Amino acid sequence: MVHVNLVKKWMYVLLAFLVVLTICLWKETRKGYYFSLKVESQTEQVHMTLWKWRIPKQRNIQDKAVNDSNKVFWSTKVSQVKIKDNISGTQAGSNLVSKPKKLADFIKVWNKDSSSKNLTPRLQKVRKNYLAMNKYHVNYSGLRNAAKLSPEKLLCQLRERLNFQMIQSSDGPFNTSEWKAYLPRRNISMELGQLGQCAVVSSAGSMKSSHLGPEIDSHDAVLRFNGAPTKGFQADVGDKTTIRLINSQLITVEEQKVVTDPQYNTGTLIVWDPAPYHANIHEWYRKPDYNFFNSYKHYRNRHPEQPFYILNPYMQWQLWDILQENSPEDIQPNPPSSGMLGIVLMMHFCDKVDVYEFLPSKRQTDICHYFQKFFDQACTMGAYHPLLFEKNMVKHLNQGTDEAIYTLGKVTLKGLRNVQC
Repeated sequence: MVHVNLVKKWMYVLLAFLVVLTICLWKETRKGYYFSLKVESQTEQVHMTLWKWRIPKQRNIQDKAVNDSNKVFWSTKVSQVKIKDNISGTQAGSNLVSKPKKLADFIKVWNKDSSSKNLTPRLQKVRKNYLAMNKYHVNYSGLRNAAKLSPEKLLCQLRERLNFQMIQSSDGPFNTSEWKAYLPRRNISMELGQLGQCAVVSSAGSMKSSHLGPEIDSHDAVLRFNGAPTKGFQADVGDKTTIRLINSQLITVEEQKVVTDPQYNTGTLIVWDPAPYHANIHEWYRKPDYNFFNSYKHYRNRHPEQPFYILNPYMQWQLWDILQENSPEDIQPNPPSSGMLGIVLMMHFCDKVDVYEFLPSKRQTDICHYFQKFFDQACTMGAYHPLLFEKNMVKHLNQGTDEAIYTLGKVTLKGLRNVQC
């Protein structure tokens, strides 16, 4: 009886020892493999891990935007991701960085084969309305590529078929003594010089909380759009402005602000106005989309030393033709967006171009602009402009990684002067 009790006691002691040992081993294992276990789990767990330490304040808005447009993204494998341990209070740049062997099975990036079927019912209806309206009398009779061109051939199309000139005093109705006094005397290429690595900063709401300001300002030149401010947003969008591309509606409707606001006295200004489809300059001059010419003259009278150019209207429809030729379905018969025009302009001026948040990152949101609280999914997916198809082209031309798109919203494009055709 005594022998049996002794055996039982030893069994209890051994069992207690095994329990304690198991708990200790589990704790040590959890310390070392917490991130990789999370990363190697299923898709939802991956998504939560990637967002957990860098979650924006507007998480609910962004999650809704991602879910609403889920179909226009695709899944891709990435080799490695770094997740910083902010829970333990370690400083940024410490050695406590997990490098799991296998990243998430899926991350969401733009699908270069997106179609109008991926749009919400509302935006599909809007697109059909614009196709029926055909305000600019588009009558496309060019090629329709059955197979997608290689990025190299597409770059050659952009280089050889786009007219990157600005309006000159020798152009049709501008060859008067009056206009000669207003148009810049120097060619824009001479004004800017040969630019190296450039940045195009979209005005997307997802620029907010991006902390990309220092990276953007490290570029040789930076292009911004319309009235997108830098003051108060430097941490996210930077401060450097080399070129500001503005549309004719802005300069016409907000003339006084454009004339007086100091942000329109920085860098080089370029204004563009939608013209009828492949109209000549005389036809456009007689009937611009927005009659901005007087507003332009008013600005030039107030700021005669400020470089301010007018984009030749030929280029917008030349670009539209290339978009249509390389799209399997009819695109909106409206001019390309300011974003796409700015991108190809910088591809012309620069050796290399980084474009921020034209293709949405993990911070994607329905907020249109980082400096306003206006919500509309059309700002990402397109309505008036053929934005969906522009993004398909940019994704196809991207020389960077899908990880850079997902984490930074950054696309890297080759400058057109470096293209061998």
